[in-house]
Amino acid sequence: MSEFDAFEVKMRAAGMGDAPVAVFKRNYEALLRDETGLIPEDSIAPAGDLPKADELPAGDGADLLGQTVIVKLNGGLGTGMGLQGPKSLLAVREGVNFLDLMVRQTLSLREKSGTKVRLLLMNSFSTSEDTLAHLQRYEQQGFANAGEVEMMQNMVPKIDAETLKPVEWPADPEQEWCPPGHGDLYPAMVGSGWLDRLLNEGVKYAFVSNSDNLGAILDPALLAFFAESGAPFMMEVTRRTAADKKGGHLAMRKSDGRLLLREVAQCADADLDEFQNIDKHRYFNTNSLWLNLEKLKAQLTADSGALPLPMIKNKKTVDPRDPKSPAVFQLEIAMGSAIECFEGALAVEVPRSRFAPVKTTADLVALRSDAYEVLADGQVRLCPERNGVPPDISLSGEYKLVDSLDALGVPSLIACHSLKVSGLVTFEEGVVVEGDVAFENHQSERKAIPAGVYSNGTF
Repeated sequence: MSEFDAFEVKMRAAGMGDAPVAVFKRNYEALLRDETGLIPEDSIAPAGDLPKADELPAGDGADLLGQTVIVKLNGGLGTGMGLQGPKSLLAVREGVNFLDLMVRQTLSLREKSGTKVRLLLMNSFSTSEDTLAHLQRYEQQGFANAGEVEMMQNMVPKIDAETLKPVEWPADPEQEWCPPGHGDLYPAMVGSGWLDRLLNEGVKYAFVSNSDNLGAILDPALLAFFAESGAPFMMEVTRRTAADKKGGHLAMRKSDGRLLLREVAQCADADLDEFQNIDKHRYFNTNSLWLNLEKLKAQLTADSGALPLPMIKNKKTVDPRDPKSPAVFQLEIAMGSAIECFEGALAVEVPRSRFAPVKTTADLVALRSDAYEVLADGQVRLCPERNGVPPDISLSGEYKLVDSLDALGVPSLIACHSLKVSGLVTFEEGVVVEGDVAFENHQSERKAIPAGVYSNGTF
C-alpha cells in the first residue's frame, strides 16, 4: 500500500468521488514533499492599474442573465458569533436573513430577464439540513428542492501530525474530518455533476461569492464586461487599506505574466515589509469570482480533473475544543488562487461597497442600523448619506455573541463616524449617534442610554 491508500479508502467509504480524492492526493503529496509554497518578492511584480467597475458601461446584461448561475458559498456556521446553525440564517432585519436576501435577488433578476436565473448553494454537511428547511417557504418559487439549489461541499480527512496517517478519534468520529476550503468549489462542481448539468442547460457563466458578503450581488454590467472579454476567470478586487495590510494581495508572476494571489503564509519573513506595503501591492481579493464554465471544464480536462491550486497547511488539534487532543494537519485550498491556473485571467477593481462581509457582531450592529438600507430586490447598501463609508464600530467582549445584541439595541448610525461601546449598556428607542461617540459603563449593572442625540464625546 502507498502512503495515500489509507486516505483513499476512508474517503471512498464516506462517498467521496474521483475529483475530491484527486485534489486531496495532490495536496497530501505536497505535504510529504514539505512544500513551503513561498512566493519570493523578487519573483513577482505589483499588479498594475486595473479596469474599474464603476467606470464600465451601464449595459444591463439582461440577455446574459439566463446564461448565468449565482453560486453562494454557504458551508459556514457562525460559531465565532455563537451561532449553532448556518450563518446565512442570521437575521439582517426582523424576519429577513441572508438567505432570504439571496432568494429576493435571484427572483428580481429572473423578473428583469424573463429567464430562470439559477441560485446554487454550496452547502456543507453542517448547513444543508437547516438551509433546505428554511427554503421550504419558497416552494412555489422553485427553491425548496435540494436537487435544484444545492451542491454539497466535500470533506477531507484530518492528518495525524506525527504519523501523517488518517487521524483516529473514536470519541467523536466526525472530528476526523474537516472542510477542504472554498477551493473545493471546483472539485465539487465536477464531482456533483453540476458543471456538466449547467453547461447542458445553456449556462455559460457563474458568479461566485461568500454568503455572508452582502455587497456581492450579480451586477449585470460586470457580467456583460466579463462575457465580452472572453476571459476564462475574473476576480473582483478592491484597494487595500492599513487595516488590510496583513491580508493577501494580488500580484503578477514575472516568469509568465500571470496574475496570482500571495497570502502571508506564502511570504518569507525577509519580504514581510514589502508584503504589507499597500502602496506597492494595492489590491486584495474580495472572494467574488466570475467563471466561464466552458473554459473551466477545458482547464480541468487539461489538468487531469484537478486544478493545481497551492496547498494551505493548517495545524490544529483533532478536537478543536480540546487543546490536549492530538495535533493534526488540515489541508485546504483557496478558491481565488485559481487565478494563476488560467491563461488570460482578469481582475477588476470594484468599490469597497461590494465587499461587505459580516464577520463580527459589530458588523451586524452596523448592518441592522439605518446606516444601511434593504431594497425590495434584496440588495443591501449603505445609505447615500454615508458616501460609501460604513460606520466604524467597536464593541467590548460582552458583545461577542449574537444573542448579546438583543439587550444592546440598535441606535441610529446614519450620521455616525465611529461608535465604541465598553461595558453593559442598552440603547433605548430614539438614540441617535453622530460623529465619534463612545459609551462606557464600568459597573456590573446594565446602563440604559435614553433617547436623544449623542454627538462627538464619551457618555
